[in-house]
Amino acid sequence: MSTSYKRLDKDQAAVLLVDHQTGLLSLVRDIQPDMFKNNVLALAALAQYFKLPTILTTSFEDGPNGPLVPELKDAFPEAPYIARPGQINAWDNEDFVKAVKATGRKQLIIAGVVTEVCVAFPTLSALAEDFEVFVVTDASGTFNKITRDAAWERMSQAGAQLMSWFGVACELHRDWRNDVEGLGTLFANHIPDYRNLMNSYSSLTKAA
Repeated sequence: MSTSYKRLDKDQAAVLLVDHQTGLLSLVRDIQPDMFKNNVLALAALAQYFKLPTILTTSFEDGPNGPLVPELKDAFPEAPYIARPGQINAWDNEDFVKAVKATGRKQLIIAGVVTEVCVAFPTLSALAEDFEVFVVTDASGTFNKITRDAAWERMSQAGAQLMSWFGVACELHRDWRNDVEGLGTLFANHIPDYRNLMNSYSSLTKAA
C-alpha cells in the first residue's frame, strides 16, 4: 500500500528517546555496540542542532533495565524525563503522553531499546492517535535481525516511516545552503569518512 510523501519538518517534529538504558543496551546484538551508541548520540546531536523538543523516558530503571545512558541525560538537562515505574509501553504512562502532547508537534521521531517492544509499542499507539511516526532504525536495537525485521514490518505496515539518523538530518535540513559548516560538522563527528569530505571542503574554501 503506497501513501503520499510525508516529509519531516523541523517545526513539526519532536524526538522520543525510549529506554536507552545501560542494562538494555547489553541486549543489542543486531548492530555493533560502538556503532549503535554512536548512532544514538548522533540522533541526540541532531535533535540539539535543529532545536527539536526531546523527551527521555526509562522503564523500571531500578531493576535490571538499569539507568538512562548518562550521555543522554547530560545532553538534555532541561528535557522532560519520564522514569516509568513499570509500564512496558511508554504510551501507557500518562506523564509520557502528556509530555508528548505538550510539545504541540504531530511528527514523532522515535528510537529506543528494544525495537520490537520499547519502540514498536509506543509507535503503534501514537499512530492510532493520528501522529506521524518516524522510526530511527539505526538508533534502535534488539536481540537479532529476525526480531528486528519483524518489528520493522509491523510498524511499517501500520504507517510508520523507517529512516536512518542521517536521513532524518538531511530531510530536516532541506538545503545545504542553510548551514554547510554546522551540519557538516555534525556528520563529521559521527561518520569518520565524512570528516574527509569536510576537510576537503575546508581546504577548498580557504584556498578560494
